[in-house]
Amino acid sequence: MSFFIYHRYGVCERDPSPSIFSALLDELKERLDDEEHVFVSVIHESEWGLGISRGYYVTFENVELDDEPRHMRGVSRDETLEMMQRLSDGDLAALESKPWQPGY
Repeated sequence: MSFFIYHRYGVCERDPSPSIFSALLDELKERLDDEEHVFVSVIHESEWGLGISRGYYVTFENVELDDEPRHMRGVSRDETLEMMQRLSDGDLAALESKPWQPGY
């Protein structure tokens, strides 16, 4: 299975080692005065994606479908890393089982 990550400033990487997920989250701690670039994301080849912003606000949506996005606030760093890994593995069922709230 294939996946992409998007760094905070828009650089995209295809199929990096999942060990990069921790560093990807660390990007959110840099330049706290920059309010324009506040997300990083992981997008699976199925077009399902996780967007993560400061404070571990996580969104889950299919970026190609006109579905209702879902979100969770205040997710722990460890749980966020676990969700990123599951998405990169294509384990959408595990992500669907999370307690998402509707909308952004």
